[in-house]
Amino acid sequence: MKQTIEYGIIGLGRFGMALALALANNKKEVLVIDNNESKIKDIRDVVEEALVVEHLTKESLIEAGIQNCQTVIVCIGQQIDKSILVTLNVISMGVPRVIAKAISEDQGFVLKKIGAEVVYPEKDMACRLANRLLYSTLSDFIELDENIAIFEVIVTEILIGKKILEASLRQQYHLNIIAVRHDHETTVEFTPDYVFQTGDKLYVVGKKSDIKRFETYLGY
Repeated sequence: MKQTIEYGIIGLGRFGMALALALANNKKEVLVIDNNESKIKDIRDVVEEALVVEHLTKESLIEAGIQNCQTVIVCIGQQIDKSILVTLNVISMGVPRVIAKAISEDQGFVLKKIGAEVVYPEKDMACRLANRLLYSTLSDFIELDENIAIFEVIVTEILIGKKILEASLRQQYHLNIIAVRHDHETTVEFTPDYVFQTGDKLYVVGKKSDIKRFETYLGY
């Protein structure tokens, strides 16, 4: 692995996997760490470095090289104690930017107190993660770097009644859906058979140019 690397992602749930794929597919250097060998195997050929780390101790993180990353995103919000400890360890290594996923305001409060930037992917539709990283032209998007962002997209009539699979966002627009919001409730647990409904909002990650094409298709 190189002496420095652009992004480190700890945890390959839906959110972490979507971020890793979007960054790697756009030629960004990404180091990913997870304790699930199957997930690491799936992404190993896509990213710069993918490592199975069973126990996320400070020593194991250093051995993996996470301290060499310019930005680290800790995507293990469900395990609150582990999330806070791992985030604290990464910050203590001197990583320039540490972003941590949280699932509650209390968890986010603690993470901010120890020096992390915080994103609430389940609560805020994965839509606050990198608003500080670069510019903002839309009110509901987060930029991961100059090319890649997470966007909020309001479903229009052209998609209503269609399944996610039928919309072919990944095949036609190279976009990954990371959350769906309906009736003021947001979920990251959806299947390709989910049928779009009036009032739905999608939270997708991908290249900004591809988002523009998708928005044109929707009739914005």
